[in-house]
Amino acid sequence: MSGQIGAIGIRSDTSRAESFSDAVLAIVITLLVLDLRVPDVEPGRLLSGLLHQWPAYAAYVSSYLYVAVVWLNHKAAFSRIRQADRGLHWRNLFVLFTAALLPFPTAVVSHALQEDNSTDQRVAIAFYAAVGALLCFSWLAFFHYLTRHRDLVEEGVHERLIPIEQVRAMIGIVLYVAGGVLGYLIVPMVGLVVFIVVPVFYGLTSVGLYYVSPVARRVSDRHR
Repeated sequence: MSGQIGAIGIRSDTSRAESFSDAVLAIVITLLVLDLRVPDVEPGRLLSGLLHQWPAYAAYVSSYLYVAVVWLNHKAAFSRIRQADRGLHWRNLFVLFTAALLPFPTAVVSHALQEDNSTDQRVAIAFYAAVGALLCFSWLAFFHYLTRHRDLVEEGVHERLIPIEQVRAMIGIVLYVAGGVLGYLIVPMVGLVVFIVVPVFYGLTSVGLYYVSPVARRVSDRHR
């Protein structure tokens, strides 16, 4: 499809943006496994060494789920977009930037939880929560841009779907901030629970909160 000159630069179809995004997320999800290592233990202590690394497994599962959910949500979002301009490309790059950060806080959390320093554990949980909130904020910026440029969205997409996606992103921000604060001030494990719950929520609603929530649809229809 040939490019068209839009309000913010050349517009084109989304195929290249989707292919690039798929490649980035594939690399990110592969990097997560690098934090899983063979434990350095004495002969006969392998089982205890493997069990001692349980935080690394929990952090890996949490972040793997999240990257997988980012891919599902990314696919669902672009299925509703017919064209992309420079502004949308930058916001998509912001989403990918935050998703690519996930291996780092994952490694920080897994390392801290294997140590006995509670201060470091609390800081690690707060750090992961900050990155998670930033990722949700990137989606908020992505959908906010689409609400202001409805001509980029496919025809037939419900007018309230994109605004509700902003609400969905804000839910993640609130949950991550709450998890980070509670994990830092009370018990780090609370943060870990939140880190697993949030991607599950986004996975179950990857088609959009509007389609899975009758309440959201009723609220939406009242404001039409």
